[in-house]
Amino acid sequence: MSAERVHRTTHEVTVAAPAGVVYGLIADAAKWPLYFPPNVHVEQLESDGSRERLRMWATANGQIKSWTSRRTLDVAQRRIEFRQEVPASPLESMGGTWIVEPRGAAACRLVLLHDFTVAGDDADSVAWVESATDTNSRAELGNIKQLAEGWERLDDLVMSFEDSVRVDGPAERVYDFLHRVQDWPTLVPHVSRLDLTEPEPGVQIMSMDTLTADGSSHTTESVRVCFPHAQRIVYKQTATPLLMSAHTGEWSLVEDATGVTVTSQHSVVLREENITRVLGPEAGIAECRRYVREALGRNSTATLNLAKAHAESQVPTRAA
Repeated sequence: MSAERVHRTTHEVTVAAPAGVVYGLIADAAKWPLYFPPNVHVEQLESDGSRERLRMWATANGQIKSWTSRRTLDVAQRRIEFRQEVPASPLESMGGTWIVEPRGAAACRLVLLHDFTVAGDDADSVAWVESATDTNSRAELGNIKQLAEGWERLDDLVMSFEDSVRVDGPAERVYDFLHRVQDWPTLVPHVSRLDLTEPEPGVQIMSMDTLTADGSSHTTESVRVCFPHAQRIVYKQTATPLLMSAHTGEWSLVEDATGVTVTSQHSVVLREENITRVLGPEAGIAECRRYVREALGRNSTATLNLAKAHAESQVPTRAA
């Protein structure tokens, strides 16, 4: 008989928002990286409306973990059950349920249940999983509460946009430039410092100092997930500038018979409480949206144009 036993955890929070709003945030897993601090990236692999299969990357006790989960969504009961197919080590199994219980028209109780097993029921591994589950669950529920309770303003605070350039050169050269982020301080003028670690192939953790148009510098930390065969790199900033509470993005390449279209996409949640501190006492959300759009678009377009020059050049540009 297996020595493993099932461990269970329960986390809950009361939210001053309609149950439907809270359920909608949980159901839309593709936006979790933008809404939930631990989540780095989510890929929807399959979906029929009530059942879906997801590939997920998230932080756990400072490490990047990845797994595939199946979810069953019950909108009528406002319940979502999930089960990991192949859990990340040290887990042998992991699953649970999201439950949204209405408390009148404008409030609800959100409950998150987990059950898991660990190989051999090793005490240290159990403690590690319990710590990661507790930390991530508290962060997720806290953000759901904050976002849901401000749901009427969420459309103003969330913004997405993209910039593209056309490249007359091979997609492989463009992807190479975007992937070799460790070389950016010598290749990209607005990047003054970049430290990179790669805990596993395809996952990059980086800390970067970026120069702004006024000559000031800000530091960001990001996790990037690279898909070379799909010619995509997705990322999430885990430490953001003052005006953003969340920032996710993607570099993507589409090749055709005449060249490559390279696109930089950004999604942002604005940090409203810092607007006047950064932009002045008269600034509001409209000014903040414009400032962030211009700042991010300027830097990403500059990088896109450098990637274009690299791909179109006869001799590959390499850092010394």
